Amino acid sequence: ISPKPTYLKNYILAFIVGGIICVIGQGIKDLYLNIGNLNDLSAGNATSITLIFIGAFLTGLGVYDLIGKRAGAGSIIPITGFANSIVSPAMEYKREGFVLGVGANLFKIAGPVLVYGIGSSIICGFFYYIFTLIR
Repeated sequence: ISPKPTYLKNYILAFIVGGIICVIGQGIKDLYLNIGNLNDLSAGNATSITLIFIGAFLTGLGVYDLIGKRAGAGSIIPITGFANSIVSPAMEYKREGFVLGVGANLFKIAGPVLVYGIGSSIICGFFYYIFTLIR
């Protein structure tokens, strides 16, 4: 007999942690806008890159896994979860070397997401192109 999961507690923790990550991201974007004097598009791109770096760095230190255990989907959904999904398998196989260990396993989890995401965007773009020709 296993104990029943605490759904409400999990939902609240995911909401709070995901919200904190988003607030941090907004703070980083505001810094790029105000101090870095970047325009909105450039600040958004720089914020994404910064959050990916922070997620990868915290995964390398083992901190992001601790956050993920408590927050669940709250840490997986933001862009930092994408960085975690790329770095985790690579770190798991780092003893096998850079090419066969890290390189071969770098996109083990995120690879299918990228392949299907890019593939579906090409298909949607094709249909968009066809429909704009018909009009």
